[in-house]
Amino acid sequence: MPDRKPRKDAARNREAVFAAADTLFAQCRSPEDVTMADIAAAAGVGKGTLFRAFGDRTGLIRALCEARLEPIRNAIEEGAPPLGPATPPLERVPALLDAVLCFKIDNRHLALALEGAGAGSPYSAEHYEHWHALLQGLLEQIPDRAEAGSGFTAHALLAATRADLVAYLAGEKDVPREELRDQLANFTAAVLGAGPRRGPAAEG
Repeated sequence: MPDRKPRKDAARNREAVFAAADTLFAQCRSPEDVTMADIAAAAGVGKGTLFRAFGDRTGLIRALCEARLEPIRNAIEEGAPPLGPATPPLERVPALLDAVLCFKIDNRHLALALEGAGAGSPYSAEHYEHWHALLQGLLEQIPDRAEAGSGFTAHALLAATRADLVAYLAGEKDVPREELRDQLANFTAAVLGAGPRRGPAAEG
């Protein structure tokens, strides 16, 4: 019983920190501009609270991304089509990539911060290894793809959703969201030999 209030306070602080970080990353000119001090001030908590809860800025970014990606993970693990496990791999692969792309469009600077955190290479990050393994496993279930270098193909497909590319196209080049989704879907279909999957009038 005595532990309940501190745990509730910790949960409230965590949500306040995540909400503050969401806002700061959405409004910043560059993800490097967002500091732990900025997030603590916006959330109304002490900077020491952040370091105790997350270790460092990289830990906070990773925890925030994990929380924001949780709906996608849940849909992949136990949801309905097109992301759920009952979906045929040939349909699930483009749906997965589309979900990742949409997340990065909607969380552009947060995704940039995540991919630049830690070792400085998105390929060595734990979250990248997770998505690559998932995608490779799906590719290996597709006829004619299992022996076609599924590991490299998974890397190539995920490269099309890199945060720096998404930020460049959606930000500097002002490519509309639906156009980016169409282009990724058609690229994925070409790689899989499946034909175009979306078009200008596609919905979803």
